[in-house]
Amino acid sequence: MGMMQEFREFAVKGNVVDLAVGVIIGGAFGKIVDSLVQDMVMPLIGKLTGGLDFSNYYLPLNGQAANMTLLEAKKAGAVLAWGNFLTVSLNFLILAFVIFMMVRSLNRLRRSMETPPPAPAPAAPPPEAEDIKLLREIRDSLQARKQP
Repeated sequence: MGMMQEFREFAVKGNVVDLAVGVIIGGAFGKIVDSLVQDMVMPLIGKLTGGLDFSNYYLPLNGQAANMTLLEAKKAGAVLAWGNFLTVSLNFLILAFVIFMMVRSLNRLRRSMETPPPAPAPAAPPPEAEDIKLLREIRDSLQARKQP
């Protein structure tokens, strides 16, 4: 079997195609979450904190002026962009929470669609020892004699 034939078999397997679709949808979903955080959440947080824009917060490492935007400061040299890191971390937390909720919902749906396992059969009575069986026969025989 040639390498191209093996690759073709690998590439058309269902799992590989599902993975490719998941990566594409995940990338698009990541952009939506990024926009949600940058365009909706961070402005609200900035408003609550007095108009702060976290995406432009940085520590200059190359002698840049502190009043420059992050983009201008990066052009002038190295910076520690902690505000941008905070924004990206918030993106991750929101994305992780949304994915957790989706997986949780799918697991609940899967559990509700499963049929419950059959109830276990009743246990068979334990085998009686020979002496107990013999004693019961004697008792039954004596009771039968007493009754007229």
